[in-house]
Amino acid sequence: MAATAASRVVWVNGPIVVGAGPAGLSVAACLRDRGVPSVVLDRADCVASLWQRRTYDRLRLHLPRSFCELPGMPFPDDYPEYPTKRQFVDYLERYAARAGVEPRFNTAVTSARYDAAAGLWRVAAEDVVSGEVTEYIGRWLVVATGENAECVIPKFEGHEEFAGPVSHVSEYKSGEAFRGKRVLVVGCGNSGMEVCLDLCDHNALPAMVVRDSVHVLPREMLGVATFSVAVFLLRFLPLWLVDKILVLLARLFLGDLEKLGIRRPSRGPLDLKNSRGRTPVLDIGALARIRSGDIEVIPGIKRLCRRGAELVDGRVVDADAVIMATGYHSNVPQWLKGSDFFTPEGYPRVPFPDGWKGESGLYTVGFTRRGLSGVSADAVKVAQDIAMAWEQQTSSSR
Repeated sequence: MAATAASRVVWVNGPIVVGAGPAGLSVAACLRDRGVPSVVLDRADCVASLWQRRTYDRLRLHLPRSFCELPGMPFPDDYPEYPTKRQFVDYLERYAARAGVEPRFNTAVTSARYDAAAGLWRVAAEDVVSGEVTEYIGRWLVVATGENAECVIPKFEGHEEFAGPVSHVSEYKSGEAFRGKRVLVVGCGNSGMEVCLDLCDHNALPAMVVRDSVHVLPREMLGVATFSVAVFLLRFLPLWLVDKILVLLARLFLGDLEKLGIRRPSRGPLDLKNSRGRTPVLDIGALARIRSGDIEVIPGIKRLCRRGAELVDGRVVDADAVIMATGYHSNVPQWLKGSDFFTPEGYPRVPFPDGWKGESGLYTVGFTRRGLSGVSADAVKVAQDIAMAWEQQTSSSR
């Protein structure tokens, strides 16, 4: 289908930033600190729409707040060690206001292409309310849509036959709607574990579908955050040895999880996080509910049937609803054209720590698979690099 012609053209005297989540806000704030203007575009109607619109009510930051602060603004002193969803959203809104970052909301980028003849980026964006298309033109493009732009929703045989609702975890708010119901939760990551725990708290009957091996670590060990322990050890020891220590400590604190139907991968938790983006689960109580029998652990689904599911081991289980806690993926390949900097899966081809800068003024923030601390580090580097080029260009044009 032919691209819709732009009804207006806007020159951006600075970078065009796509995404108004933590990544986009932090890079725009860092740029502003250096006197560089920018335009931030986002298809949603608010900052951090993933957090505001597509997360469950009980969500908290999984890591201590000191690892989740954006550049230039610490969390308030009265915030707990693990801020709530609402507290984090409030923090992001105050961060944007303090930095003077005013994203253009309801603006969905449909294509971004580098015009080599002009030496400029051309970004087409559609107003999701009016349908008007605007072309933004500038020397730099910052991709800040992150790793969680689109839902991953696997299709099971018999999907249409199943009588109950099938939804993604992005639609889940609380277990109140599932009180007394049997719920299959597909996925055993942090979201899957927490949703099962929340369902238990609302007297539902969850069964967690564990298809793959997964690392489960205690969120804290003797009052110290496991992540803090890992960061400290990495200052002195190689990653492979830190992984071995973490697995040993997890077995000591959590016991043998294979007895519960949860297998550990052969590769270590930090190795898998860095190489494949597979985040270890930080247990906040789900394992205790599995041991008590409140959460049933079952193997993969072979097919859905009218009143439940047939499992890969031949058993048939009853279910009133299915929740897909199957994660998200990048959507960059859908709109970034003419560049091979990203893989077909939507991640920079250049490995960490150099994946933040491409060619021809292309930058990325939030694709390091290192959470909010990685976002902050990227934002600082990108802003510094663009500021140097911006100052050179503005001084030469005087």
